[in-house]
Amino acid sequence: MTAAQLGVAAVDRALLILSALASAPEPSSLAQLARATGLYKSTMLRIIASLEAAGYVIRLRDGRYCVGASAYRLGLAYERQNAFRDQVLSVLRDLVDNGTESASFHVLHGAQTRMCLFRVNSRHSTLDRVDAGDILPLDRGAAGRVLLAYSGTPGARHEALRREGYAHSKGERDPECAALAAPIFGPTGDIVGALSLSGPGERFTPTTIARMRKHLMRSASELTRSLGGIVPKPLPAPPKARTIGNEGRMRASALRVNVVGKERSV
Repeated sequence: MTAAQLGVAAVDRALLILSALASAPEPSSLAQLARATGLYKSTMLRIIASLEAAGYVIRLRDGRYCVGASAYRLGLAYERQNAFRDQVLSVLRDLVDNGTESASFHVLHGAQTRMCLFRVNSRHSTLDRVDAGDILPLDRGAAGRVLLAYSGTPGARHEALRREGYAHSKGERDPECAALAAPIFGPTGDIVGALSLSGPGERFTPTTIARMRKHLMRSASELTRSLGGIVPKPLPAPPKARTIGNEGRMRASALRVNVVGKERSV
C-alpha cells in the first residue's frame, strides 16, 4: 500500500490547495485554484473554510485567497528546529565568495519534484531564475539527477553519476542555463540534499567547470562532515571490454588463413 493510499483524502486536498496558493505569484481566485488543483469549487470551499479558521488561508476583500500567518509560523518553526540551515547557508556563501555561480541546496519534495530550500545568488549581473522555495522537476537539472541517483534509482545513467560523485547539466531545465551538483549525506549514509551551482550556460566553460567542481566537491564533503554524515563508498567502475590489438588481429587472421589452407588441401 502506497503512502497516498494510507493518507486521508481531505488532508491531501487541503495540502494540495495550500501548495497551489504557495506556488502562485499572487493571491488566487477560486477559479484559479480549481484549475491548479483539479478540485471542484464546492469541495474547495468546504476545505478552505477549515483552513481559514486555522489561519492557514486568508480571504481578501476582492474574493481572492492567499496563504495565512499560520503557514509563516510553520516556516519559522522549521527554521528553528532544523539547525543545519546556518551550516548550509555558510557553505553557500563561501562558494559564492570563491567566485562560483549561484549556490543552492535542494531536497526531495515529492515523487517527481524537488525544492530549492536555500539559495545564495552569485555576484554576476545575470543569474538563472531560481529562488528559495521554488518547486522544480526531479528528472531535469543536475541537482534533480543527483537526488534521483543517490535515492537508489536504478539505471546506467544513475550508476555512472554515483561513480563520478557529481552531476553536470546544460539546457535540461532551462535551455539557457547549466549547473553542477553534488550529494550531501546524513549520519545513516542516506542523501539529505544536493548542493548545486547554477547560472547562464555560456559561463560554464571547461575551465570554469573544472574550477567550480573543485570548490563544489570540497564544500560538499565539508557540509556532509559538519552534519555528521557518512559518505558511501563509490560504485566500482564497470569492467572494460577486452579488445584485440593490431598484433592480435594479425595472428587471428593468419590462423584463419592456415585453417582454410588446410581445409583446401585435404
